[in-house]
Parts: sequence; structure tokens; C-alpha cells
Amino acid sequence: MDTIVKNVIAELREFLENDQISTNPTILEQHSKDESYHTPSLPDVVVFPKNSQEVSQIVKTANKHNMHITPFGLGSCLEGHVIPYRHGITIDFSLMNSVLEIKEKDFIVKVQPGVTRKQLNNELKKYGLFFPVDPGADATIGGMTATNASGTMSVKYGIMRDNVRDLEVVLFDGTIIHTGNLAAKSSSGLHLNGIFVGSEGTLGCFTEITLKVYGIPEHITAARASFQTIDDAVESVVAIRQAGIPVARMELVDEPSMVQVNQHADTNYQEVPTLFLEFHGNEAGLKQDVAFTKEIVKDYNCLDIQFETDNAARNKLWDARHHLAYAYIHAYPGRKLMVTDVCLPISELAGAIHHAREALEDLQLPGGIVGHVGDGNYHALIMINTDNTNEIQKAEEFNSHIVNYALSRGGTCTGEHGVGIGKAKYQKREHGNALIVMEKIKQILDPNGLFNPGKIL
Repeated sequence: MDTIVKNVIAELREFLENDQISTNPTILEQHSKDESYHTPSLPDVVVFPKNSQEVSQIVKTANKHNMHITPFGLGSCLEGHVIPYRHGITIDFSLMNSVLEIKEKDFIVKVQPGVTRKQLNNELKKYGLFFPVDPGADATIGGMTATNASGTMSVKYGIMRDNVRDLEVVLFDGTIIHTGNLAAKSSSGLHLNGIFVGSEGTLGCFTEITLKVYGIPEHITAARASFQTIDDAVESVVAIRQAGIPVARMELVDEPSMVQVNQHADTNYQEVPTLFLEFHGNEAGLKQDVAFTKEIVKDYNCLDIQFETDNAARNKLWDARHHLAYAYIHAYPGRKLMVTDVCLPISELAGAIHHAREALEDLQLPGGIVGHVGDGNYHALIMINTDNTNEIQKAEEFNSHIVNYALSRGGTCTGEHGVGIGKAKYQKREHGNALIVMEKIKQILDPNGLFNPGKIL
């Protein structure tokens, strides 16, 4: 341990308890990686603050000694966001996990960053409310805010950036600011929420997050629709949206992935391109939506559509979709899952998925394709042998293929996973001269390059 690290730890002990500071090799190793295939790197020390003032003091100490900071939630991210390649201090927010205030009449909730998605919804349920951003993993709200997460219900309820009312942020010098307020709208000042949400820990540390929440729907109906081709499935999505049917979830699973669903979930679904749908509303309205949806999908060669209103049956259906990544992992022991993430205009989605499937087959990589097709976002799930440099190169080549395809058609290199280190190389092509503006914002808000260096920019 070098002298700077020793001095920093000594200063941290002036305001943190001993059990809030760790250089234990196991703890360091746990904070050296996320769920991606990117190479791990150890931090020098991990700290566990309990409140905003402690975070402020940690940041002041790090800034004084020019020591880098990496914020850490649960490590469920997929592009290397929390890997501290320049070592330094990792701030683990697991002890800042309180739901601070629920203002049910205003449909807002204030939480600390370490609160998880499921924990939040368990608390909100008491008030007949829920938070809809659902990335699949039980991620922390801080991490979801940092990456601008979305998930299966974004087609109806929006993404994190649409649902954050206010952030409490610790800046590079320890100053604590708020980026918004509790009002449903505002025309005052620059939109700081939009700058900080999705900044991936590169501009400051989130210590409180105020979110918009929703009433639990009176009725929920799920559906599974099987199609002859990917084109038919995607075109039916466009038609359903054009009809104004308020679908909450629209998920596409391709044929190879349906094979994995059946093997892992012990189901016997048709192994063809399949849409998983969910409708939220009142009983009378849902009957109309269901009937209209049936008519629409018939026009696109739907082989079969089954509806589920029973809670257990709906959960089984969505568990099959949510656990698909684990289905692939179990089917290919010894391999590591790589999950890609691009988003395009919906009109370009079918072509993009065809392109991705052809590229997978050409490179002979095992995997499948799933998508949040209601908003044009899709993922390829690829199983690679990380000890095989040829396979890693193939996977990176595949990722480059689908990103460049998306960018050439007005899309983005990442719809919801974020940039981290994995997508940093595509930022210039996607943003052009706007990247210079982003770099200047980074320089102003973090002049010493303290926060999560090497990520995004």
C-alpha cells in the first residue's frame, strides 16, 4: 500500500467507523468487476457511507489527494461502469438504502441510492403505488439513475430520465446540490436532471433521488403471441402502437431464445419468434384492447395468441422472459454472457435483427436475440469463452457490426445499458461535435478528473 493510500485511509478514519472502510482482499475483489466480460481491476479501498455528509467528506478527501472515485451500487451493470481501472476509492452505497419519504398524493418518492428496485416497490405497494422502470436485475436506484436504465415497461411509462424529479448530488469539491424540485413540471433554468441522469458516476455522486411513481393498475393482462417470422412480429408491434392501444410491455424473443426458455423454465411454448405483451388499465378498457390486439395480430400471420389474467400465470410468463439470460448461462457452462444493446427507430428494427442474426451465424457464436420492441431496443445474448482470444475478438466484431448498423440508421450504440468503457469508442461517431460540449461539461463539473475516469468520454 503506497503512502497516498495510507494517508487517505487515515483521514477517512477521522469521520468514518472502522467497519465503513475496507482493504480486505475479498471486498476489493468484489468491487473490481461488474456482470460484463470486461477485465476486472482492484480499487485501493472501499468505503461504505451512511449519509450525504459522509459522502461529501469522502469526496473532499479524495479531491485533496487527487485520488479517483468510483460509485458502486450492486455491480449489476453490463459495460464496465464500476470497474476502477485507475484504482482509488470505490464508494459502495449499500448502507444508504432507506426509502426516505413517500408523498402518495403527489405520486413521488424520495430514496437513497442504495435502495433496490424490488425494495422500493415493496414499500410503495402499501400505498397502492409502484415504480415501473424494470431493467430485469434487482438493481439499485442509484445505479439505474446513473445508467439511465429502462427495461420492459418503458414503452408506456418511460425510462429513468423521464421519471426523475430531483437529484441530490455531491460535486467534486464536496458541495451538495439539488438538480430539480418536487413539481410536475418547470420552465426554470437548465435541465440539470437530464445532464446527471445517465452520467454514469462521471460528474458526481448521487445521494438522494426523487422519483415519479404510479398507481397500481386496476387490471393487468399478459399475452404471448407466436409468429412465423421476425418481420411479422415487429410489424404487428408497429400496428398495435399506431392503433393507440396503451400496451405496457412489448418484448420480442427469437427462435433460439425460445428454445432456451422452454429448457430453463420447463415450458412448451412454440419455438418461433414470440411477442410477450402486457396491458394495464380498467376491466372494460382492457377487454377492448385485447379484442383489438387479436384482430391486429391476425393480419400479421400470428400463429397463436394466449392471454393470461391470473397473477401466477402472468408471473410465470414474465419470469420466463426475465430469466432468459440465466437460461443461456446454464445452457453453456464455462462460458461468459455478453449482452449487446442498441436502439433504432422501430421502422428499422426488423432489418437490424435480421442483420444481427446473420452476423451471429457468420461468426459462429452461440446466442439469441431479444428486444424491447415497443421502443426499438434489442439485445443479443452471446455466450463466449473468455479464455479464447479468438472468440472475444469475434464477439467484439459482432458488437461493432450491430452498433454501426444502428448508427447508420439513426439509432444509438446503447438504448439502456449505458456507455461505460465498452461503448466509449462509438461516442464520436454517434454525437459528432456534440461530444465536445459533453467534454466541456465534464471539465467544468469535474475539473480534476476525480469521478469514474475513463468512462463515457
